[in-house]
Amino acid sequence: MPALRSLGAITMFVEDVAASKEWYQRALELTVLFEDEQSVAFRLDNTIINLLQIDEAPHLIGPARVAASDAGARAQLTIWVDDTDEVCAALAERGVALVNGPLDRPWGQRTACFADPDGHLWEVAQTIG
Repeated sequence: MPALRSLGAITMFVEDVAASKEWYQRALELTVLFEDEQSVAFRLDNTIINLLQIDEAPHLIGPARVAASDAGARAQLTIWVDDTDEVCAALAERGVALVNGPLDRPWGQRTACFADPDGHLWEVAQTIG
């Protein structure tokens, strides 16, 4: 099998593209890379974060099913940072509530978790000790 070298894009299904766009611009200070009526995409380093209107998701993933928004978390996306506490303070200033953290983890990371408006979980993680 050819080598899998990098993650190119993550597509997340959202209820309200405009509200999600505003949140990602405000909370994570991301700049829009592309948008249309059904989606908005941002670049985070070398990965594109694509937010797709949930009604459009079946066209992308069918015949797989789209989970209901109240189905609970199935994944967490992690962003490497230099200082978890500093990032958490900046997130709080932007109105982002933490789900948990900051916590020192036994695997050598200081982490904190937060959710976007659709419940997608994000984590910031700093290597410690």
